Amino acid sequence: MTAVTAIGNRRGVDGVALACIAVTVLTWASAFVAIRVGLRALAPVELAAARYLGAALPAGLYLVLRHRTVPDLRTLGRLAVIGLLFITIYATLLNTGELTIAAGPASFILNTMPVFVAVMAATLLGERFGAGGWIGTALSFAGVALIAAGDAAGLHLDTGAVLILGSAVCAAVASILQKPLLARMPALAVMAWVLILGALPFLLVLPSTIGALAAAPAAVNASVLYLVLAPTTIGYATWAVVLKRLPAGRASNFLYCVPPTATLIGFVWLGETPTTLGLIGAAMALAGVAVVNVTRRR
Repeated sequence: MTAVTAIGNRRGVDGVALACIAVTVLTWASAFVAIRVGLRALAPVELAAARYLGAALPAGLYLVLRHRTVPDLRTLGRLAVIGLLFITIYATLLNTGELTIAAGPASFILNTMPVFVAVMAATLLGERFGAGGWIGTALSFAGVALIAAGDAAGLHLDTGAVLILGSAVCAAVASILQKPLLARMPALAVMAWVLILGALPFLLVLPSTIGALAAAPAAVNASVLYLVLAPTTIGYATWAVVLKRLPAGRASNFLYCVPPTATLIGFVWLGETPTTLGLIGAAMALAGVAVVNVTRRR
């Protein structure tokens, strides 16, 4: 959910920006919990299809009303690759991982995405990445390992954590690929195209998705509708507003609030109680991301 980046201006955090930050954090944090509810009746790929095919409709409407110009073939090709990574593969991996990983730990694992962005930027773009960056990276991965290795049932390797880590890698690659596009296209237009193109492969499972939704209980259908409207449609829109009003680096700092918020919502909504080992791992993962970002900006 943090792959969209842009360059904002240097104004302070005004009321509009603060409100949009709050909406973004709450909706993106609650998405992890809503996914857990949706997985009670839908397969991971079906849940992804319901969420993103639904979100592709308002995205298409936005493009028709605001950006009718179709990008050139080269740009469309890049957008399609980004959509495949950030929507199709990302959502399938995340949903599959959340079959066994609770909402809070899942959000902490996914929040390692900036670490992958920093490593890729250093490797591919020549950006600075010193000893502090590697220390932060090691700290984050050690935290993820703790989350993956322990829960209430004791120590074991949870492949769900590995899959969610894979979704973070997909989001990081998408972030690197879209940087050139954001220099010449509005952030919302880029996201709209990514949503539409990334949702297209899910048409293959549309019949089974419709059948699963028809047979699902009301709570599951409500969670799917919530995923379409709040985290995907509204959350991305409010984040774009934040990026227009604040520098990207400053705006991204607020996303550190997403994992703790997801943990709290998971506890209130689903009664998911984090283990001591999981809390230690979560703290290490978040601290590692902070170290990487601070080191990278110096």
